[in-house]
Amino acid sequence: MPAKSQAQQKAAGAALSAKRGETKKSELKGASKSMYDSMNETQLEEFAETDRKGLPNKVKSKK
Repeated sequence: MPAKSQAQQKAAGAALSAKRGETKKSELKGASKSMYDSMNETQLEEFAETDRKGLPNKVKSKK
Protein backbone atom coordinates (compact mmCIF):
# COMPACT_ATOMS: atom_id res chain seq x y z
CA MET A 1 0.00 0.00 0.00
CA PRO A 2 1.60 3.31 -1.01
CA ALA A 3 1.73 6.35 1.26
CA LYS A 4 -1.10 8.86 0.81
CA SER A 5 0.88 11.96 1.82
CA GLN A 6 4.42 13.24 1.99
CA ALA A 7 4.25 13.30 5.78
CA GLN A 8 3.25 9.64 5.88
CA GLN A 9 6.07 8.72 3.50
CA LYS A 10 8.65 10.58 5.60
CA ALA A 11 7.40 9.01 8.84
CA ALA A 12 7.63 5.55 7.30
CA GLY A 13 11.19 6.28 6.18
CA ALA A 14 12.19 7.31 9.70
CA ALA A 15 10.54 4.22 11.22
CA LEU A 16 12.22 1.98 8.66
CA SER A 17 15.60 3.49 9.47
CA ALA A 18 15.09 2.71 13.16
CA LYS A 19 13.82 -0.79 12.38
CA ARG A 20 17.04 -1.48 10.46
CA GLY A 21 19.16 -0.11 13.31
CA GLU A 22 20.43 2.91 11.38
CA THR A 23 18.90 5.35 13.89
CA LYS A 24 17.81 4.99 17.51
CA LYS A 25 14.20 4.17 18.35
CA SER A 26 14.34 6.85 21.05
CA GLU A 27 14.77 9.50 18.32
CA LEU A 28 11.36 8.68 16.79
CA LYS A 29 8.36 10.92 17.49
CA GLY A 30 4.67 10.89 16.66
CA ALA A 31 3.58 8.87 13.65
CA SER A 32 6.98 7.34 12.99
CA LYS A 33 7.06 5.94 16.55
CA SER A 34 3.64 4.29 16.18
CA MET A 35 4.56 2.99 12.71
CA TYR A 36 7.71 1.42 14.18
CA ASP A 37 5.63 -0.45 16.76
CA SER A 38 2.73 -1.50 14.53
CA MET A 39 4.30 -2.32 11.15
CA ASN A 40 6.89 -4.81 9.96
CA GLU A 41 9.88 -3.93 7.77
CA THR A 42 8.17 -4.98 4.52
CA GLN A 43 5.15 -2.77 5.19
CA LEU A 44 7.38 0.17 6.06
CA GLU A 45 9.35 -0.32 2.83
CA GLU A 46 6.12 -0.11 0.80
CA PHE A 47 5.21 3.21 2.41
CA ALA A 48 8.73 4.65 2.33
CA GLU A 49 9.42 3.85 -1.32
CA THR A 50 6.38 5.84 -2.51
CA ASP A 51 7.41 8.71 -4.78
CA ARG A 52 6.61 12.04 -3.09
CA LYS A 53 5.99 13.85 -6.35
CA GLY A 54 2.29 14.66 -6.65
CA LEU A 55 1.44 13.71 -3.07
CA PRO A 56 -0.17 16.30 -0.79
CA ASN A 57 1.82 17.42 2.26
CA LYS A 58 -0.84 16.07 4.60
CA VAL A 59 -4.16 14.29 4.23
CA LYS A 60 -7.07 15.68 6.21
CA SER A 61 -8.69 13.13 8.50
CA LYS A 62 -12.29 12.13 7.85
CA LYS A 63 -14.41 12.98 10.88
